[in-house]
Amino acid sequence: MSVDNDSGRTPPVARRGLVRAGLGGAALLGTGLLCFASSASGTRPEPGVVGPRPTGPEPAWRELAAGNLRWRTLHEQHPDESRTVRRVLMGGQHPFAVVLGCVDSRVPPELVFDQGLGDLLTVRSAGQVLDEAVLGSIAYGVLELDIPLVVVLGHQGCGAVAAAVDADATRAPLPAHIRYLADRIRPAVDPGLPRRARVDAAVTANVRRVRASLAADPDLAGRVASGRLSVVGARYELSSQRVTRLD
Repeated sequence: MSVDNDSGRTPPVARRGLVRAGLGGAALLGTGLLCFASSASGTRPEPGVVGPRPTGPEPAWRELAAGNLRWRTLHEQHPDESRTVRRVLMGGQHPFAVVLGCVDSRVPPELVFDQGLGDLLTVRSAGQVLDEAVLGSIAYGVLELDIPLVVVLGHQGCGAVAAAVDADATRAPLPAHIRYLADRIRPAVDPGLPRRARVDAAVTANVRRVRASLAADPDLAGRVASGRLSVVGARYELSSQRVTRLD
């Protein structure tokens, strides 16, 4: 499923808790310092306006889809960067999605999805490798911040996956910490494929393995079963800047 759609945010509930915690929302609304706007057309609020939040897994995905469309068509809005937003966020955060991405400098989630301050809780490790720190960070976002969507974002040309593919083929020694990464990515590698195809296939297979592990995690599985949380896999193509959902 591609994220190529022109829909924006389904009109969600405004950031009530954030305004109350941050700057005393009633007073601010009364003085007109903040206002809230929905963006069903796919456009974000004007600079200086605090935007609404998607309230469930699918609205959250649709907002990411709309943001990626803006990014790859060079219509980025760089939302939620104003001085007003920065002041409001001093009182708390209410991100609408967790993105577990790779450390690759070419794939920053806030840019790829055209989101701003307070919008995403981003966790990054080479090859989206899971360890206790990564799992704890994701669980914090879901359990403490009540985030409804976790996206495992792999990408074309992942160096960590390529290292795992080459290590599996050559059995050459690797530095200990890189070996740790390669060992955890290796189950996604299909040795029967040519090397280039093997790396590309392993990127997708690794995303699906990590997604399945997260969806089955004891701290998250109950929310997934109840529909309060969705854990999805996705791929970012460096060549097109497109994010595609992996179902």
